[in-house]
Amino acid sequence: MTGELIQLIDEPITVEFDNPPLLEKAPHCPDRFIWQGQTHTVEEVLAEWMDTARRGRFARNMREAHARRAMLRGSWGVGRYHFQVRTREGRVFDLYYDRAPRSADDRKGAWYLFGERSPA
Repeated sequence: MTGELIQLIDEPITVEFDNPPLLEKAPHCPDRFIWQGQTHTVEEVLAEWMDTARRGRFARNMREAHARRAMLRGSWGVGRYHFQVRTREGRVFDLYYDRAPRSADDRKGAWYLFGERSPA
């Protein structure tokens, strides 16, 4: 990871891909993201990882053996894909895709801008 977190943001963003991911719930890093009306172009992916931890009520609704397996592979609607990126302007941001459905009518996950880091 690069630099210390200088600004916690944790706001929804819109992302754009030159080549959309094959699986919507298992995306690669976006090529651009739009935050507060400004487009940021990703110049470099500095780090990426997946967090398959079950949160909230999902942390208690599974047998222990199944939960261990889900921690390794993930399960439907659970987990986050994290990306630390450097933009064309030289700014460093942490983005993540949360696989959790927003509602029964909107089963897609959502993208968030977690924060900005110092570029050092």
